[in-house]
Amino acid sequence: MNNIKAGLLALTTIAFGTFAFRTFEDTGNITGKVTPASAGTEVWAIQGTDTLKQPISQGAFQFENVKTGAYTVIIGAKSPYKPATVTDVRVDKNQITDLGEIKLEH
Repeated sequence: MNNIKAGLLALTTIAFGTFAFRTFEDTGNITGKVTPASAGTEVWAIQGTDTLKQPISQGAFQFENVKTGAYTVIIGAKSPYKPATVTDVRVDKNQITDLGEIKLEH
């Protein structure tokens, strides 16, 4: 019985030590502004089968803690404006990817 307890304690200690210093995700942020500010509705960041969605507030949006990699960003628009798409948006570890000003067209 003592051997089982000692074995479980050793296994728990090893598991804790392995995960205690591990970074689970490499993440960054995506930000941008939409003009006209009142024309944008919401924004999506898509990578493979992962889709993130955020509202646009006062013409601005931000995605936080986004996995690193390349994304397609789609900005939804109110009529008479058309949605906009930005491709190959790179997110790097601990970096902010600023898309700048995205102008929605009629």
